[in-house]
Amino acid sequence: MTQPTGPETGVPVCYRHPGRESHIRCQRCGRPICPDCMRDAAVGFHCPECVAEGRRTTRSDRTTYGGLRPTNAATTSLAIIGVNVTVWLAILLTGGAGSRLLDLLELRPKGFCDLGNGLINLSADQATCTSHGATWMPGVADGAWWQLMTSAFTHVEVLHIAFNMFALYVLGPQLEMVIGRARFLALYLISALAGSTLVYWAGPEYGATVGASGAIFGLMGGLLVVALKMRANPQGILIWIGINFLLTVSVSGISWQGHLGGFLGGAAVAALLVYAPRGSRRTTVQVVGLVAITLLLLVAIALRTAALT
Repeated sequence: MTQPTGPETGVPVCYRHPGRESHIRCQRCGRPICPDCMRDAAVGFHCPECVAEGRRTTRSDRTTYGGLRPTNAATTSLAIIGVNVTVWLAILLTGGAGSRLLDLLELRPKGFCDLGNGLINLSADQATCTSHGATWMPGVADGAWWQLMTSAFTHVEVLHIAFNMFALYVLGPQLEMVIGRARFLALYLISALAGSTLVYWAGPEYGATVGASGAIFGLMGGLLVVALKMRANPQGILIWIGINFLLTVSVSGISWQGHLGGFLGGAAVAALLVYAPRGSRRTTVQVVGLVAITLLLLVAIALRTAALT
């Protein structure tokens, strides 16, 4: 490449400003550049054209579906695992299956009065129950609305939390890498709420449900939708989903309501995120859609509460 020089002196001049003598060269293309054309680089200076070309060829900081590309796709999953383990340890240290903390965090559609020795009173309200020295077991319909979310971070058995956290560690980073951290967290939490909502509607009125399984099934549903959208081979995730649903219906004590609700919620959120139109309005469409799904779940919860009370 020939370098621009002054017509009379032969000294190098800025390739963009021929009247300006310059002895500084672009570190990429080697052309002389004047102070007005210098752009700071990791080493030396670049010319404006090389900077623009670098921006075009540099990997985007956005994921395929609009989220910020995480530097470590496992961060959010590890944080959620940390919360679950902390709650599990707190329950373990306060009595395990007999912990009062567990009574407050687990999902129970309706509250009842525990008289002790295996006796319960379903007709007494909280004030009457506690005034007679009995233990009130709170339920969502009686005002313990927080259980719809806290139950998704609550475990008692070691195998239960171990399996759920392993599944989260395997599935979570894959989704976060594709949709970004904020969207992944929204998918996880809405899936948990969707699982709790179906438990609230279709589970035993006085039964208790705990576990992150609803959110985990939501991740399975989300990964299936993403795989189908990207036209990838969904065989692996379909096998995983099939095995887990088979266990759900064949093993006693497992909440099929939480699993099915979480799966449907995760699939719906993922479909909204990956099929939102590309362009400047994509984020707006995604946010409005996430709010709409959440509101639908809250309406369903309100209707169920009205029916139970």
